[in-house]
Amino acid sequence: MNTSHFSIPMLHNSISIMTPFLLAAIGGLFTELSGMLNIALEGLMLIGAFFSVIFAAFTGSIFIGILCGILATLLTALVFGYVSLYLKANIFIAGLATNLLAPGLTTVLAFKIFGNKGVIRFNNIPNIPVLHLPSLERVPILGDIFIGHNILVYISWLLVIIAVIVIYKTPFGLRLRGTGLNSRTIRALGLSPRYYQLSAILISGFTAGIGGAFLTLNMGAFVPNITAGRGWIALVAIYLGNKKPLGIVIASFIFGFTESFSNYAQGIAKGIPADFILALPYIVTVVVMILFSIWTHYRARSQ
Repeated sequence: MNTSHFSIPMLHNSISIMTPFLLAAIGGLFTELSGMLNIALEGLMLIGAFFSVIFAAFTGSIFIGILCGILATLLTALVFGYVSLYLKANIFIAGLATNLLAPGLTTVLAFKIFGNKGVIRFNNIPNIPVLHLPSLERVPILGDIFIGHNILVYISWLLVIIAVIVIYKTPFGLRLRGTGLNSRTIRALGLSPRYYQLSAILISGFTAGIGGAFLTLNMGAFVPNITAGRGWIALVAIYLGNKKPLGIVIASFIFGFTESFSNYAQGIAKGIPADFILALPYIVTVVVMILFSIWTHYRARSQ
């Protein structure tokens, strides 16, 4: 087997596969920096995935589909944030409720609209535009890996850059981080910590909505529970990335590469159970978290 013909397509697919992880994690970073653990990312992504493909099918427009998916996710995030911050509900219970609501709601709506609780395929959804830059595509290896993805992949990279600027170069970002470090200081300045926390939840809803849209619009179909734990893995990426945008990019790529490898391994691995190969991304997630916990504990003891 020519390993170059095997590895380059796998790396190319890794860049695409990492996109939902990256989008959910970069939004979840805002909530983490504001002092909250947003475990509702899984449910938010699923809401975005469902409504984006539904409206794209109804209108025949990718743009309208993504926009409606984002709006539905923002509305869900707003309810989640309001219940948690203003009605004083436990944020973990509210997050779990969101994660439980999303699959139930999407299944019920799918049955009511299409009479189908299983996979729903759409034939009238346009393909997400793919970026082709012939001059860059001719660059050896790098062109093969980084060029030729759909625009949502590049939007995710742009959002990472915007996140870096907002978090580290703006007053909003400074106050957001201050809210997470010491909310009393923010109150002493006459500012509302809840404002920054709710803003962070809405930002996470925005990026999770795009991540969900990526999943369904790429397939032109809705599959029940299509997110398949990606929101949870995004939480792992936040911590594995040390709560830094660049670290989150690297962590998301690791998970994307693992899933890409598992897809390729199904065709070449002989004698290895298919269920084990399909479970590889989740096994890696658990192993990475264990190693990260050990490293964190060791570092804390050595200081």
